[in-house]
Amino acid sequence: QVQLVESGGGSEQAGGSLRLSCVASGYTYSRFYMGWFRQAPGKEREGVAGIDRDGTTTYSDSVKGRFTISKDNAKNTLFLQMNSLKPEDTAMYYCASHRRYGRSWSEFRDYKYWGQGTQVTVSS
Repeated sequence: QVQLVESGGGSEQAGGSLRLSCVASGYTYSRFYMGWFRQAPGKEREGVAGIDRDGTTTYSDSVKGRFTISKDNAKNTLFLQMNSLKPEDTAMYYCASHRRYGRSWSEFRDYKYWGQGTQVTVSS
């Protein structure tokens, strides 16, 4: 079955960096659009970054220039490099796969599979 497992979260001070990983299994990894999402307490899940099958990337305005999404198809692994972290980046971060095309990449309801999440906490 399809499984997504995130890792790499933790606590960091503002201005610091973290690198999240998401290992996928149970499907042909390179054939699907993948995304990173985050959800803070009391807020809706929001799209952070997405990467298409051909490697094309997209970012939310709030992280553009600070975060980088990438993937290693040979290792079935998705990455999110997060630099210049801010306290407002604090959230649970999820990777997602099997996006249904048609609406915005950031529409979380259009992704079929999700990881369990990894917590990122940024202190000022």
